[in-house]
Amino acid sequence: MRRLVTYFLRGLAFVAPIAVTVYVCVRIFTTIDGWLGLRTPGFGFALTIAIITAVGALGSTLLTRGLLTSLDGLIERLPFVRLLYSSTKDLLNAFVGEHRRFDVPVLVPYGTDGRARAIGFLTQESLERLGMPDFVTVYVPFSYSLSGRLLLYPASDVTRLDAPSADVMAFIISGGVTALPPPPLRPTMLVD
Repeated sequence: MRRLVTYFLRGLAFVAPIAVTVYVCVRIFTTIDGWLGLRTPGFGFALTIAIITAVGALGSTLLTRGLLTSLDGLIERLPFVRLLYSSTKDLLNAFVGEHRRFDVPVLVPYGTDGRARAIGFLTQESLERLGMPDFVTVYVPFSYSLSGRLLLYPASDVTRLDAPSADVMAFIISGGVTALPPPPLRPTMLVD
């Protein structure tokens, strides 16, 4: 009986991620197809990807860049819309934009006794505008979540990690379950 339970749990660990991924993809496809009134499964999703790619290509030209900048400025003037728009824009740019923000993984002290450590990402190298020139900002994402916490640290307390930021993010989001590829994390001090 114990062996059957072990086999079941091993099978569940293998099947569940595949099932969840397939389910989410099918829901996205059918939802977009429903919005567009299309009967061919997946065509709406493919069309959406094509349109987003075309907007990205057009946004790279000088003529459309000015138009997109004007549209951006207009949206930035609308009170409630500005908050939603700028937050979404900043979040997406932090991960996939030209000026990525989560590209410097760091190790910081965490907790009151200073023995625990947290892994996060350096987002600002100086808080001089806030009157704190020797401090930096570190974003610490939560595991199994899209949220996190912004913490302020003296630059001397922050240690850079020699690892690809995408691998570190996967490690954090998975709760430490995802293995980090070699080479292992090699801390280096942020400031000497």
